[in-house]
Amino acid sequence: MSLEGMAALVTGGSRGIGRAVCLELARQGAAVAVNYAGSIQAAEETVRQCRQLGVEAELFQADVASPAACDALVAAVKERFGRLDILVNNAGISRDGLLMTAKEEDFSKTLDTNLKGAYFCTKAAAKVMLRQKYGRIVSLSSVVGLRGNPGQTAYAASKAGILGLTKAAAKELAGRDITVNAVAPGYIATDMTAALPEKAREAMLTTIPKGRPGTPEEVARAVAFFAQRESAYVTGQVLCVDGGMAV
Repeated sequence: MSLEGMAALVTGGSRGIGRAVCLELARQGAAVAVNYAGSIQAAEETVRQCRQLGVEAELFQADVASPAACDALVAAVKERFGRLDILVNNAGISRDGLLMTAKEEDFSKTLDTNLKGAYFCTKAAAKVMLRQKYGRIVSLSSVVGLRGNPGQTAYAASKAGILGLTKAAAKELAGRDITVNAVAPGYIATDMTAALPEKAREAMLTTIPKGRPGTPEEVARAVAFFAQRESAYVTGQVLCVDGGMAV
């Protein structure tokens, strides 16, 4: 299977899962638009590594929490590559805190970036894909959105919302050969999880039947599956990449 001739936009592509997704799509032949909000040096490194794989890759700065920025982002990618075949909604933040002490602004910021950002980008990309009568949209949810986690009410709510967005959009867009799916990672070894306290990481490992964290590359391969032409009959689905955590 190959993604040659396709153009992909990956939001939050500067590091971690986002970078791994960019590289996997590039490895399979797609031109890659690497979106970032503030980490330009990390994003430039992602672009450099994509180009080393022999594909076109460009940087696109945008804060996905802004609907106008998402519209401009998709328009810029379309202008640069002539089309947009794949959208990966990966940009996300975490503002953890117990329910009784969490701040409202942290809840709002988390939903603005994680859920509304995916909504804005999906809406903008769908307009392009509807005209093409082709598209693949993949959003990063989380096992936390499926089963919850103490201290992560905002993050869990945002990632659960991704699932509803995915299923509803899948039904709306299926008639134009546009699929909409979600990947729900479990405990993945990234900068975000590395920042967790040691006791929290150890406790999380006890809930994983595989007995280890996943890798960004393992998540990226699941995203790439949904991005394939050959996945045309798979839509509205959630694929957990969690070592059995959500079983």
